Amino acid sequence: MEGSLISDAFFSRLETLSLNLKNNLSGYFGGKHLVSTYGQTVEFADYREYQLGDDIRRIDWNLYSRFEKYYMKLYTDERQMQIQIFLDASASMGKDNPQKAAYATAVAAAMGFLAVHNMDKLSLNVMRGNRCDNVYGTIVGKNAFFRAIGDYENLVFDDECDMGSCVTNCPDTGKGAGLSVIVSDFFDEESWKRAVDYLVYMKRQVLLVQVLTPEECDPLYDGRIHLIDLESADIADERNLKLRITRSMLQSYQEALRDFREGIRRYCNRVGADFITLRTDEPVERAFFGELLMTGMAK
Repeated sequence: MEGSLISDAFFSRLETLSLNLKNNLSGYFGGKHLVSTYGQTVEFADYREYQLGDDIRRIDWNLYSRFEKYYMKLYTDERQMQIQIFLDASASMGKDNPQKAAYATAVAAAMGFLAVHNMDKLSLNVMRGNRCDNVYGTIVGKNAFFRAIGDYENLVFDDECDMGSCVTNCPDTGKGAGLSVIVSDFFDEESWKRAVDYLVYMKRQVLLVQVLTPEECDPLYDGRIHLIDLESADIADERNLKLRITRSMLQSYQEALRDFREGIRRYCNRVGADFITLRTDEPVERAFFGELLMTGMAK
């Protein structure tokens, strides 16, 4: 991909971070995430009184000698999570803007690297039309990750994306088993809400990462222009507009963009999801050290 941001140096700068997921996720045995249940690790957590059927090997005999009551030693439990990355590969994400496509791919790759760095299972899903493609299967370990990422940065961004259909049709969404990340600009007429609702219903932790260019945040257009929707195949589509851009129109656009982003944030707060916005003129690493740390999802 032209202008690729993915490199060995890029990943090495992420190694100081780790994902910090919610304790109420179930996950799989054998990972590195501490959860609220008790398990088989060597790290002591608490005591409780012995109950019929408990493993007597966990009785603390020192406490019994002092109190003449049986107490069980409890240890922390660590789980392996399933991290899903959903990358919007529609035209608005980079058909005529290689920098936006490279940035979105780098964001998805960075989240994927944090997953395998934490010994989690990873799936890299590409959303196009109404389908969700996962050509790399379930990725475990850094070797498998780096083999996949070599092809991942050569994705083609084109056509439309029905995000709701893409996510609900994804075959490997484990219930309560980890984190689902959607990387998009979310310019899809709110089908993203159906995707979020489904993931929340599946008891996934959800993170929405909005990627915008400086021109999308602060457009510099002036005079008469012809706006063409990149996801429209028909030049006569009603989404294509001929306009005379004025200062008041630019102000209205910026207010509408603020309302749009705030609407996504309010919706995420209501359903328990997280939402961050990244600009392509800011380093990806700064976003991870900044925005993700602020949400508490990275440490």
